[in-house]
Amino acid sequence: MTHVSIGSPTLYLVFGIVVSIMILIDMFALKASGDHKVSAKEAVIWTLIWITVALIFDLGLWAYIKYMLPAENIPAALGDNNSYALDKALEFLTGYVVEKSLSIDNIFIFLLIFSYFKVPNIYQRRVLVYGVLAAVFLRVVMILIGSYLISKFEWILYLFGAFLLFTGIKMCFGHEEEVDLSQNKIVKITKKFFKTTDDYHKEHFFILKDGIKYATPLFLVLVLITISDIIFAVDSVPAVFAVTTDPFIVMTSNVFAILGLRAMYFLLADMAERFHLLQYGLAIILIFIGIKMLILYFDYHFPTALSLSVILGTLIGSIVLSLLFPKKGQAA
Repeated sequence: MTHVSIGSPTLYLVFGIVVSIMILIDMFALKASGDHKVSAKEAVIWTLIWITVALIFDLGLWAYIKYMLPAENIPAALGDNNSYALDKALEFLTGYVVEKSLSIDNIFIFLLIFSYFKVPNIYQRRVLVYGVLAAVFLRVVMILIGSYLISKFEWILYLFGAFLLFTGIKMCFGHEEEVDLSQNKIVKITKKFFKTTDDYHKEHFFILKDGIKYATPLFLVLVLITISDIIFAVDSVPAVFAVTTDPFIVMTSNVFAILGLRAMYFLLADMAERFHLLQYGLAIILIFIGIKMLILYFDYHFPTALSLSVILGTLIGSIVLSLLFPKKGQAA
């Protein structure tokens, strides 16, 4: 199996510039608007902005390959500019949808963390902004390591596939457990390294008290959210490698999906309980992706367009069924 990447110094530079500009705009918006409770309207607007930016980037990638990439740079086995451009654009879109779908699980964990620590609504946005920035950096590191390992040890793809298959089956038959964050090892370790306060001090992560630096509960929340994203990345990063082994596509689709996570949280947080069948939809997606990776052993490549259809259909279907058949005690 050959691993060909569309990534070039120019494309990575363009990607870096686009992401940097969007992060700066996001940070400026945070500073300009101050700490406040994010409204549903604001969440919808930012969600649409992030999705639009990702789609424009995908369209730009398609146009670059179709009209600007020299034909001699495309391996003969991958077709001409037209087919190669369509393949890469579909790979990006599918990887983006996979990461966006699986990141919904993060939202349930964010809700749990914010609820347990009773984080005021006006400070949740600040925590998520910095948490997402940390997540982007860590995802890039994980993708670079994953790409290197796959290039050296192709069998790792099958290991990823088996892991995703196992995780999906476990999600299908798992049951909800009460989580006591007071006994969380991450919280305990953080408290060993930092003196902590019991009360919030506005939006501050740290305060000085009698000349001693203290971490506030908001810092503990930031640490937990960052660590939780690393844990979920163990599923989602290998899942995107099932779509493509091109590190440029894996990285760009992953980062664009994660950058919109904060807005998606505020959009779905109040409705999370209504999507009670979503866990099973995500489990089916993981099982499908795991099988997709395992059958590579037989040199069978699932068409990208078909993969996208299955993933979108499963995601939308689980949401629709959740609304049509609500949990007992919930209004339809």
